[in-house]
Amino acid sequence: MVYSQIVDTTNTTKAPRSEGPRERLLRAADELTYREGMHVGVDAILTAADVARRSLYQHFGGKEGLVTEVLAKTSERTERLYADALAAGGDDPRERLRSLFAVLEKIPDAPGYRGCPFVNADLTLADPAHPAHDVIRAHKRRLRALLEGELRAAGHPDPAMAGVQLQLLIDGAAAVAASRPDERPAAAARALVELVISQATPAG
Repeated sequence: MVYSQIVDTTNTTKAPRSEGPRERLLRAADELTYREGMHVGVDAILTAADVARRSLYQHFGGKEGLVTEVLAKTSERTERLYADALAAGGDDPRERLRSLFAVLEKIPDAPGYRGCPFVNADLTLADPAHPAHDVIRAHKRRLRALLEGELRAAGHPDPAMAGVQLQLLIDGAAAVAASRPDERPAAAARALVELVISQATPAG
């Protein structure tokens, strides 16, 4: 299992022959870059996708464009996960945040979990001009805006700073879960989330 499946159980990573070269390349790159890292070779991706090299350049212009598109699609799925998890918490913004973190706490238990793909890619791709960095940072800004919106609705005195704090807990827990899962960092993060939420003053 790779991250795309973890956040979207309707997605599969196998690239069936019934799919076109573009879809097979995306699936193969999704799996290999998450499992083996962004430095996985082009030949390995082409072999897994069972496509010719020309298809890579025709559809994505090269590996740089391919991995950027993989992250963009993973971003869409991750943001749907956040939205659905918040919605499951009902109307109370504090409960919505608790619902989100209850879902996020389960993610590191999935087979093949190797941390946050966006943080991993941001640290691995050394070229600051790589277009994936823009995708990653825009994604993180949108997630932080979701958190900040819930905190503002909950009456938190400093929703902007608290949003950064919650995102820091999410990213930190993901990193530790990938390397030291026995420490159960997501559970520890939820306890700290409660400290942030407790500063909110419900309306009325």
